[in-house]
Amino acid sequence: MTGRAGEVYDVVVVGAGVVGCAIARALARHRLRVALVEAADDVGEGTSKANTAILHTGFDATPGTLEAGLVRAGHRLLSGYAAEAGIPVEPVGALLVAWDEEQRAALPGLAAKAARNGHHATRILGAAELRRREPHLGPGALAALAVPGESLICPWTTTLAYATQAVRSGVRLLRGRRVTAVDTAPGGPHRLTTTRGPLTARYLVNACGLYADRFDALLGVGDFTVTPRRGQLLVYDKAARALVRHILLPVPGPLGKGVLVAPTVYGNVLLGPTAEDLGDRTATGTTADGLAGLRERGARILPELVEEEVTAAYAGLRAATGQEDYQCVARPALRYVTVGGIRSTGLSASLALAEHVLGLLAECGLRTGPERPLAPVRMPNLGEAFPRPYRDAGAIARDPAFGTVVCHCEHVTRGEVRAALSSDIPPAGLDGLRRRTRAGAGRCQGGHCRPALRALFEEYGMYGTYGTGGAYRAYGAHGAHGAHGKGGEDR
Repeated sequence: MTGRAGEVYDVVVVGAGVVGCAIARALARHRLRVALVEAADDVGEGTSKANTAILHTGFDATPGTLEAGLVRAGHRLLSGYAAEAGIPVEPVGALLVAWDEEQRAALPGLAAKAARNGHHATRILGAAELRRREPHLGPGALAALAVPGESLICPWTTTLAYATQAVRSGVRLLRGRRVTAVDTAPGGPHRLTTTRGPLTARYLVNACGLYADRFDALLGVGDFTVTPRRGQLLVYDKAARALVRHILLPVPGPLGKGVLVAPTVYGNVLLGPTAEDLGDRTATGTTADGLAGLRERGARILPELVEEEVTAAYAGLRAATGQEDYQCVARPALRYVTVGGIRSTGLSASLALAEHVLGLLAECGLRTGPERPLAPVRMPNLGEAFPRPYRDAGAIARDPAFGTVVCHCEHVTRGEVRAALSSDIPPAGLDGLRRRTRAGAGRCQGGHCRPALRALFEEYGMYGTYGTGGAYRAYGAHGAHGAHGKGGEDR
């Protein structure tokens, strides 16, 4: 389904990361013509796919900032939405661990900061209580600040749930379209030049993440500069999961929250991230020095962890701006909203950010009209603590494909792969399939199941060629029309 020539959208949201998809979903509650435009071949291809997968309470945000308020509200909203939409969440809580006297002395101040952010349930633990809660901690841990409410979440499913609900409710998703120019005549609409033809919008939202400042520049705006901050992480095999019960956080430093150890909803353990400011917005490769540094720090936090098998290493880039807050600005004269500087808390704040952006669009003159119900969505479960299809006798009885495992490391079935390939927003390649099913995310990293997965792509009519990174351009598998009429996807 392609965009019709000459169609004018009420709102075009540029950037289909977790924040852009949340904004599109919020706009879909109203009878508006909305397009969600993404330069990459899939949703959630940037910062959103490579984070620490934690649903934050906002206890350590700078009090009084926009970020602090939105993360706190977002935690509540996303916790409720996750239960409704089938997004796996595990409320394991966090321990902010002090390893020296200076860090221990900082804990009362961090508890007071949490209280100013509305989080009054923190508690300082002594060494004995800390050791009882986390018996595998390394020697020298002196105390900790316990933070209930910090949770594990699946970031892949969250982004896809927002996008799916938006498309089902009438939003048009346009993947593989990079915006190269914006022409805004006084009083007239925005005319966007893209790599796959022009678009016209009455109102425009910049949710471009790492490229938010460059998109601003297309409209003559230059309020901030994005510096990509790389975070490298190690993923340990599921055998390591028994070593850690909470999210183990360090006392924060000037470059962020520092290196943590955390379980994942997929049953693995994460170690990371690093924090390196770079000049290259595409530098998502890991480095030998970065990973060695992680192992060194991990050996102090959880010595037994670094003896476990590493399943994967990856790096993500966060959009640092040198500011202590989100850069969300309404520009009424341009009918334009910038949503910039959304760092690692963007996942947690996403639903609250979307509501905030609706308010900014109203400041720009957008009249949304009455609300209507969104099309329902229930996502496939990727969480290890929740029922998976290969163990569901009822699902297998209804469809034997859910009892046929194609990825043995992650126990992903043929039925799950088939459902992903025929979904409203099918994957554009093996990497996208991994984020929808976990296929290829296990110990062998797809070495065993890749041929079977490729065959399934072809079997379901998604003909194309794979690149060295597993990129796959799909043709012929289109998203279905949304429940409110105009939704769908230009593939």
